[in-house]
Amino acid sequence: MIFRHEYRGGVWVDLEQPNEEEIQSIVEEFSVSKQFEKEILSPTPSPMVAADGDAILLVLHFPAHGAEDGDVGNQEVDFIVGKHFIITIRYEVVASLYHLKKLLEAQKLIGGKDSLTTDVMLEVLFAHLYTSVRDHTEHVVDNLARVERDMFDGRERSTIQAISNINREFLHVEATLANQEEPLARFLKALAEHGSFGAAFEERSERILAERTQAARFITTHRAIAAELRETNNALLSARQNEVIKTLTVVSFVFLPLALIAKVFAMKVAYMPFVDDPNGFWIIIGIMFAVALLLTLFVSKKRWI
Repeated sequence: MIFRHEYRGGVWVDLEQPNEEEIQSIVEEFSVSKQFEKEILSPTPSPMVAADGDAILLVLHFPAHGAEDGDVGNQEVDFIVGKHFIITIRYEVVASLYHLKKLLEAQKLIGGKDSLTTDVMLEVLFAHLYTSVRDHTEHVVDNLARVERDMFDGRERSTIQAISNINREFLHVEATLANQEEPLARFLKALAEHGSFGAAFEERSERILAERTQAARFITTHRAIAAELRETNNALLSARQNEVIKTLTVVSFVFLPLALIAKVFAMKVAYMPFVDDPNGFWIIIGIMFAVALLLTLFVSKKRWI
């Protein structure tokens, strides 16, 4: 599917899940090189930058939600930028670009005046993409807040998997943005060196790089918080397990002597105290109760329970 948005002095063409015919038509229209055509015909596994004439190719990957919490996928977006055109190619629906298209269509319907230029349009594209990354992170942060409440409500065991999934998601997004840093800087530097957009593009490039940096810092901060919560969860779980072990130990400490007393009086010997006494059973029970009471008082005094 091909979407076109014409602005002042140029056009943005967006290809979503394009077939070979659509790519071929765009290649011919904008005189895109065979090298670029080969790259955009299929997904590229890692970020890259390439220049050919006045056009520059940039391949980036952006994080996307998976089918389940903790699952993270990558969505590739290819950019081909010339003086009067921007071409984006993607192999699946990218929510941020979809929303941008709807905004531009709405602006066109109400007759709004389009004052965009190619360099402004490029900044708008990156602003929407990195806003989407921050929104993605905000969703994970909301899950982290829910896990934190569960953790302090005494559900430490059930939050172990949730915190691990959140940490994995943060790590994946952080790695994705880190991989973008060098190619994006090279891409913007190459555009500036071509001189297609004038001196003002340097400031625009800094803002685009700042968008990526802010998103990366936001993720790094919350990944550190998630790591601290995981340590806290482990400490709470360990403390709870220690309490359980201590309780079991105290119970064993109290009942072991009682079991010993019962075993002694169960011995078959020629003479056993209280065996012939009609109240022998209750006397033995009384002894056991007294021993249990003394041991319980001893444990309480030691503050073991």
